[in-house]
Amino acid sequence: MADIKYEIIETVGVLSDSPKGWTKELNLISWNGRDPKFDLRDWSPGHEKMGKGITLTKEDLLNLKQLLQDFE
Repeated sequence: MADIKYEIIETVGVLSDSPKGWTKELNLISWNGRDPKFDLRDWSPGHEKMGKGITLTKEDLLNLKQLLQDFE
């Protein structure tokens, strides 16, 4: 598997904590030197390991925000 490089530009917030110390976080991340995107995934303490996640553009994130506001 190719080496994935990432830089956490900004931590937006932590959604939850697991009993094993991992956290589900929304961050702004640059993947492999590309423009940063919003990223939602689980992280180990110290951000050495990561779980599967999703990346969102700012437009995607704003659309998700609207969907959640309309959600009953």
